[in-house]
Amino acid sequence: MKLNEALGKRKFVVTSEVQTPLGDDSPEQLVDRLRRIRGRVDGVSVSDVDLEGVVGDSIHTCELLQRNRFNAIYQTTTRDKNRIQLQKDLALAHQSGIENLLVFTEDYRITGDSIQEQMFFHVDAGKLSSVLQHIREGRAIDGEKLPEPFDFTLGSGIESLWGKKVPKQGMEGMETLKLMGAGYFLTTPIFDLEQFDKFMRQIKTLDVPVIAEVLLLRNAAMARFINRHFKPGLVPEWVIQKLDNAPDKHKASIELFGDLARGLKEICSGLHIITLGGEDKLQPYLDAANLR
Repeated sequence: MKLNEALGKRKFVVTSEVQTPLGDDSPEQLVDRLRRIRGRVDGVSVSDVDLEGVVGDSIHTCELLQRNRFNAIYQTTTRDKNRIQLQKDLALAHQSGIENLLVFTEDYRITGDSIQEQMFFHVDAGKLSSVLQHIREGRAIDGEKLPEPFDFTLGSGIESLWGKKVPKQGMEGMETLKLMGAGYFLTTPIFDLEQFDKFMRQIKTLDVPVIAEVLLLRNAAMARFINRHFKPGLVPEWVIQKLDNAPDKHKASIELFGDLARGLKEICSGLHIITLGGEDKLQPYLDAANLR
């Protein structure tokens, strides 16, 4: 079933994320590691990677996933791309048979309500909106006619840590993304189900499916690394302590995921698993949460 069909039928959607292979790792090896979960996830997103000038071919990886019966999701950001580059990438994705697009309209997600963050969002959202409008009408941004109009099932990242206090600017940003054609929102990582439920009640009027991001944390060291290098306090201390004190770290990791996944089934439209390099270890986690 295609991702847009699953969303349209309001089934609980399960997606995951992988990074474009770099160095000695090949896209074929990545696809091979995912074979065990084929048919159990509704989509696999492939993120752009630019590490010290080495750029991964995420569209080629998406193409391989498609050929191996996965619903590939081309994931990109608008931060470092002008409209010409963005249009070029989307046209290449379309030519490669990719139907799903996940876009972040700034560094990470819509965050806060400072003037600087508002400016980043509005500039990037406007850039994306312009390109999408043109390709849907079969026109390039310079006015030239494209071979055909095309579109994607569009997902967009949002901030979800506000709880019941979603600021006005945050709501307006999500409304902008909806008007742009977002078929679903992808949240920041979720740990607190009660807080997330309050957030979901706030944005219910938008009537856009929400997929919750879940980190697959295999040990406390991984959680501390995320807090130290990505976002301080992102992983709550109680999660770190559970992983740290458990006699069986693997079992504790699976229990954390299973409890969170079962709770999310009652709150939102699906979950998106960030494997942190553990895509070949997903099967027992899906089993624990009874996810197909």
